[in-house]
Amino acid sequence: MVDVAGRQPVLEALRSGQEINKLLVARGTKQGALREIVALAKQRGIVVQEVDRSVLDRLSPSVNHQGVVAQMAEVRYWELPELLAKAAHSSWAPLLIILDGIQDPHNLGAIIRSAEALGAHGVIIPKRRVAAVTEAVMKASAGAANHLPVCRVTNLAATIDALKQEGYWVFGADAAGEPCFRQDLTGPIALVIGSEGFGLSRLVRDKCDFLSSIPMRGRVNSLNASVAASLLMLEVVRQRSWANLDPR
Repeated sequence: MVDVAGRQPVLEALRSGQEINKLLVARGTKQGALREIVALAKQRGIVVQEVDRSVLDRLSPSVNHQGVVAQMAEVRYWELPELLAKAAHSSWAPLLIILDGIQDPHNLGAIIRSAEALGAHGVIIPKRRVAAVTEAVMKASAGAANHLPVCRVTNLAATIDALKQEGYWVFGADAAGEPCFRQDLTGPIALVIGSEGFGLSRLVRDKCDFLSSIPMRGRVNSLNASVAASLLMLEVVRQRSWANLDPR
């Protein structure tokens, strides 16, 4: 079972239709978002239980629960074939985000949040030695992890090969790459973001069709992984909007 804490993440979990076993709320007056959360939970027939704040503190020691915790069924990870099928039926060209070794839950949550906001169709992560979708990730994503498919795979290199067979171009974020605004990012693509501090692994880097860099003029020559991912996704949106490929 996964505990989702915080008003916005819980509200998005309710809106997304995900299975919630029980909603725990702090005793006292329910105002604003908390009132909306309780009403929506009751509308969906979810058990709402009032508890002392100390109970929520124990359930969510590392995250500010803001007076509410949703106890959910296990996180559902998508299989690669169903993710590709979903992306193929979208009204704009498929955009997937591949994470090569992201270990910080806050980075993972921030990337999922940006990916959902900017129209990506899903995020692909390895099964081992990386951050998984946890309570901290749900909180950092502001609930976006309830809406955007996350797929876990055994082998990233093999997954990249499978994407290429489906017609995707795979490009990696790397300072050695050509500036992103000079590249054509309007077709079916998968963006690969490397790990914090180390970047792309050698095998994954070699599998990429091309590398893409973000032009920078300041003294700091590197960006946080989630920031780099957001900027490159924004360039994809910019190019597709300019080319009238964005249905929105």
